[in-house]
Amino acid sequence: MERNNKGGGIRKKQEKQGISQRKQKAFFFTTLLVLMFALIYNFLGFRQELALGENYIMVTFLDVGQGESILLRSNAHAVLIDGGEHRYRQVILDYLHLSDVRHIDYVIATHPHSDHIGGLITVLSSVSVGQVVMPDVTHNTTTFDNFVSVIENRAIPIRIAHAGDSIQAGIINLKVLAPYGTQARLNDMSVVVRMEHGQTSFLFTGDAESASERQMVSSGMNLSSNVLNVGHHGSRTSTTEIFLNAVSPDIAVISLGRNNQFGHPHHEVMERLQSQNITILRTDELGTIQMITNGYVIAIV
Repeated sequence: MERNNKGGGIRKKQEKQGISQRKQKAFFFTTLLVLMFALIYNFLGFRQELALGENYIMVTFLDVGQGESILLRSNAHAVLIDGGEHRYRQVILDYLHLSDVRHIDYVIATHPHSDHIGGLITVLSSVSVGQVVMPDVTHNTTTFDNFVSVIENRAIPIRIAHAGDSIQAGIINLKVLAPYGTQARLNDMSVVVRMEHGQTSFLFTGDAESASERQMVSSGMNLSSNVLNVGHHGSRTSTTEIFLNAVSPDIAVISLGRNNQFGHPHHEVMERLQSQNITILRTDELGTIQMITNGYVIAIV
C-alpha cells in the first residue's frame, strides 16, 4: 500500500517557512542594532589606530590578494591568523603599526601554503611574538623552510594545534575545532578556530576542505557562528552544505584576489551562501574588511 506523506510534507514546509521568517526577523533587528552601533562607533571618533574600549574586539580581514591574513585585536592583546604571500608582508606590517600593535600574543599559521605563511616570515622577524600555533605538518618548500628558520632564530615557542584546544589572549578566546589527526590533503590540516565573545562568534577556517568540515560537524562541537571566514578563498572544495548548515552564519567573508587564476569564488559556493540569504563580503571587492564587536553586536566599520 502506498503511504500518503503529503500532509507531513506540508507541515515540514510550513515549519521551514516559519523558521525562515523568524530568522529574517531576527536578522532584521540584528541589522538595526549593528547600524546603530556602527553610527555610535564612528560618531565617537573611534578608529582602528586608537585604543579600543575595554570589552571591544576588532576583527580585520586584510586585503592580501589571493591569500589570507586576519588580525584579532583587543585593547591589550592581539592574535594574527596567517599572513598572505611574502609580497604582501608590508601590508601587514603597516596595519600593525597603524593599530599600534607592538606584541602579538599568538601567530596562528593555519597550514604551510605560501599564500598563508609567506608574509608571516617578515612579521615574525620584525614584531614581538609570544607563540606560534600551527598544525603538525611540514611542507617541502623554501617558504616553509624560511618560516621555520625565523621561528628557530628568534626562539619563538611553537604550539601544535589539536581539535579541542583552547587559546586565550585576554578577552580573545579561541577554540580549536580542527585538525583531527593526520589528513591526506594539506588543506585539511588547516587549524580552524572559533572565537566567541559574549553573544557574538566568528569562525576562521583557513583552507579546510570537505573532509575536515565533515569531521567538525561529526564532532558535535559548537560550529554556529555569526561570521564565517569562508574556507579556501571560496573554492568549491569547501563550504559544503552540511557544514554551512551547522555554522548558519549571518555574514560570510571571502579573502581572495581580484580576477584570480583559480576562478574563486566558485559559483557553487556563492549559490549556497545566497540560498541562505547570507550577507557576503569579499576582499577583492571591498579591500580590507573591519568588524568590531562588544560581545552583543557586530559592526562593520
